Amino acid sequence: MRPALLDPLFAPASALPGVGPKVAKLFDKLLVGPERTARVVDVLFHLPTGGIDRRNRPKIADAPRDAVATLEVRVVEHRPPGNRRSRAPWRVVVEDETGDVELVFFLAHHGWIEKALPLGATRWVSGKLELWDGHLQMVHPDRVLDAAGLERLPPVEPVYPMTEGLSPRIYAKAAEAALARLRDLPEWIDPAFLAQKRWPDFRAALAALHAPRAPEDLAPEAPARARLAYDEMLANQLALALVRASLRRPAGRVSAGDGRIAERIVAALPYALTGAQTQALADIRADLAADKRMLRLLQGDVGSGKTIVALLAMASAVEAGRQAALMAPTEILARQHYERLGPMAGAAGMRVALMTGRDKASERRATLAGLASGEIDILIGTHALFQDEVAFRDLGLAVVDEQHRFGVHQRLALGAKGEAVDVLVMTATPIPRTLVLTYFGDMDVSNLHEKPPGRQPIDTRAVSQERLGEVVAAVGRAIQAGRCCYWICPLVSESETSDLAAAEDRHADLVQHFGAARVGLVHGKMKGAAKDAAMEAFQRGDTQVLVATTVVEVGVDVPQATIMVIEHAERFGLAQLHQLRGRVGRGAGASTCLLLYKGPLSEAGEARIAIMRETEDGFRIAEEDLRLRGEGDVLGARQSGLPGFRLAQPEIHGALLEPARKEARLVLERDPGLEGPRGEALRALLYLFERDAAVRLIRAG
Repeated sequence: MRPALLDPLFAPASALPGVGPKVAKLFDKLLVGPERTARVVDVLFHLPTGGIDRRNRPKIADAPRDAVATLEVRVVEHRPPGNRRSRAPWRVVVEDETGDVELVFFLAHHGWIEKALPLGATRWVSGKLELWDGHLQMVHPDRVLDAAGLERLPPVEPVYPMTEGLSPRIYAKAAEAALARLRDLPEWIDPAFLAQKRWPDFRAALAALHAPRAPEDLAPEAPARARLAYDEMLANQLALALVRASLRRPAGRVSAGDGRIAERIVAALPYALTGAQTQALADIRADLAADKRMLRLLQGDVGSGKTIVALLAMASAVEAGRQAALMAPTEILARQHYERLGPMAGAAGMRVALMTGRDKASERRATLAGLASGEIDILIGTHALFQDEVAFRDLGLAVVDEQHRFGVHQRLALGAKGEAVDVLVMTATPIPRTLVLTYFGDMDVSNLHEKPPGRQPIDTRAVSQERLGEVVAAVGRAIQAGRCCYWICPLVSESETSDLAAAEDRHADLVQHFGAARVGLVHGKMKGAAKDAAMEAFQRGDTQVLVATTVVEVGVDVPQATIMVIEHAERFGLAQLHQLRGRVGRGAGASTCLLLYKGPLSEAGEARIAIMRETEDGFRIAEEDLRLRGEGDVLGARQSGLPGFRLAQPEIHGALLEPARKEARLVLERDPGLEGPRGEALRALLYLFERDAAVRLIRAG
């Protein structure tokens, strides 16, 4: 159960003063999204992005222009508009001994102005001071205060991301009330580490951000923010370590192969394995031979040879008398794996089957029977492998391809298809180190940094959309010479609200130039069979230009394709551009990637295109993508429900992940049940950051 001292934080936000039913809906919208109710903890974890410094209190003559100043003034004149219905502003002249300022109020409540700024009174006004037509003015001052109001004015006013209809003052008042509900919590950070970092305690850290004394308190690297980032990372790493411990608790089964099948496969390859492939295989085989379950992430750049490593790993499981499964995210990719790996596996003596959602009933029955009897050694398929009716005789190894968007639960579900199943997860989108620790801290990691011999460098160029005619002509010359081209568009069909290139329109346009027989079309809204037919026609060379959306991003292999055109390249993420570019350069011919952009480019768009031209190293590109876009977008966390961070920013606080990971491991070595005084504090931390599923794992174990 959640510790009682956290209960006040999990009360609805509507329990806070000033948050009635109408405002509560705005809090829900801002903090948690539709269908959920914002709580006090959500209010506290919604941190300011900056602050307005109200400490600058100069005389009028010394006040900076175009900056916020807080002035002590005397009210000398009201200049109301000609009549009450006029749309002209109400102006109030105020002064000190060094000069005067005009306060300007548009469409304001006249009675309030006269009451708040009575003639002859001394007031404090705070707002942005501007020079307009030779006169100093302050349009709609943020604050108009008497002496008592000035006493209550915060020296630095936090600025929160807001939603329409919600006033910053109401939010600040709610945050203040939420802080008052926060009790002193037991310290979960190691005392020596806390002293070394000179961080405040948890409550003081939140207070420093919601009630800052200086603008510097709100900087991402400030002690208070760094402390909270570490807390969240520690909760994340502890939860992952508990998942790993729960997987390790049931003993694994030794699946030590004798190498006889793998040797046949390697002998038949037209090239030698790279050093990185050899090392990754050694790691995987050591895991398979151990009595603990394997949970390993194999990440490599486009074309680094992950699929062969997976086949050789599956061969080791089959040598040990067990079965293996390979799950791909799309039917196209599952079929491609089957077509590429099936002959190699068959020649080495293994029986391979394919299962997708479109199998005929008779085919499916035969496959299920072969799995149950053990006649099938390797099953390749899509999400269909998750279904309850899919039962293996003895599944030893599950390989999940191209699914870094899979959470822990899906990995466990595939692993539950047999007794102590070893799991290998592969991705061709290299993941920045900080995010590997964040999302895959429960896994061991093997990286394939080298590319197999024979991979061609790709000539990458940036071309303005205005030169589209020249690009079409160049593609025409290439297809006359027998070459093939991908043409990527960001949308399926033209929309009234967007001027982005649309696949259907571009397809129609290129058909006009090259003829219908030469130009294919594939996008995500097509039915599966039509999509597969278009891809297969391109793979066979029946069509030479394939107009597509990003459905071709992952894994599809067409060696004769040597040109990649990406329209509106400035709208794509770096990792996606890199994945798309990786569809070419797979054969013997020299390859080109043309990044078509529409100017003027934003700073981020310019940076992305510059990096693409500079390097083909997917690991470097992944780090740059994280820097430019932030962790939620890089991993697709916002779309997939991955537990994105709220307080930590991996691109800024990434250096704290390693100490958090070490600390989590050390804690569990000393106190695996989190039962001691520090363990109790860490349980509170897990509940606070809603990693309570990990606490349930302790109890289940």
